[in-house]
Amino acid sequence: MLFICYPKCTTCQKAQKWLDANGVAYELRDIKTQNPSHEELASWFSTSALPIKRFFNTSGLQYKALALKDKLPTMSDGECLKLLATDGMLVKRPLLIGDDFVLVGFKEPEWQEHLLR
Repeated sequence: MLFICYPKCTTCQKAQKWLDANGVAYELRDIKTQNPSHEELASWFSTSALPIKRFFNTSGLQYKALALKDKLPTMSDGECLKLLATDGMLVKRPLLIGDDFVLVGFKEPEWQEHLLR
């Protein structure tokens, strides 16, 4: 599994502690230094079956600076994916990518359902 996070993010730290406490093996990737590519994001979006808006870090400074709250409703999924690929700080985190699932953000019950079955 691939665990993508921003090390300074407290939610990411909480998720990583949860993974470690539950013995889940993962490969760690810093989203700020290794931004997801357009191809990766498109694949994860497809696998997740989530709306594209769920992939945006709506509390981030970049999101607010670009006024994305107003722009996203008129953007296509393709345009959103291209924008997300430009800056890892626009992407909601943490991300946990498995063979057949993508978890966006840390919600412990959701992570338990996918990882501790």
